[in-house]
Amino acid sequence: MARDVALYVSRLPSGAELTPDTIAQMERHLPAAAALLPQAARFDAVAYGCTSGTTLIGPQRVAELVSGAVQTRHVAQPLTATLMGFAALDVASIGLVSPYIDSVAGPMRQTFERAGIRVPTMVSFGEEREENVARIDPASIHAAALEVGGNAHVEAVFLSCTNLRTLDIIEDLEQRLGKPVVSSNQALGWHMARLSGAAVAPDAPGALFSKPLPNNA
Repeated sequence: MARDVALYVSRLPSGAELTPDTIAQMERHLPAAAALLPQAARFDAVAYGCTSGTTLIGPQRVAELVSGAVQTRHVAQPLTATLMGFAALDVASIGLVSPYIDSVAGPMRQTFERAGIRVPTMVSFGEEREENVARIDPASIHAAALEVGGNAHVEAVFLSCTNLRTLDIIEDLEQRLGKPVVSSNQALGWHMARLSGAAVAPDAPGALFSKPLPNNA
């Protein structure tokens, strides 16, 4: 019998512009946002849902801020979730699609490369306004993913940013490319499910959801 899953959501402010400074400022608000979750609860996992924010703040710092404000066994975020996903898929080289300007996309690329993940090709939409990211047409994301995924040196595609509308295009992209496609939200949901023992829907999109956590997780 599947376990019941209780999902709680809190929000924190982010700047109107997508710059390193405005994204990193979320660090100040993260403890207060986590503290809005039920204080009596002992969570299996609490996630901070921002890929670029985690890149600029740092996964360890995110874990410290969240675990200091709420009781949880695990702290998750899209960056580590994605790296765990690549390990589970045995992927060492990716094509990166992001909405960010170069000053945000560049550090993300460097973070993956420091973790041993090659990024031979990347497409960024150069979006500077936060409210516009969710308005990027999934067809445009799909086209960008096909572009980077068509590179012979790419083993998988990563669609970065939890504001991108990606879940409905993952399966078609995997069929067309013959390669795994991982998005920030997909990776975060997969990682939280694996950390908490929550059941995953049978129609969850993408090859990643068929994989367990890697042994070193």
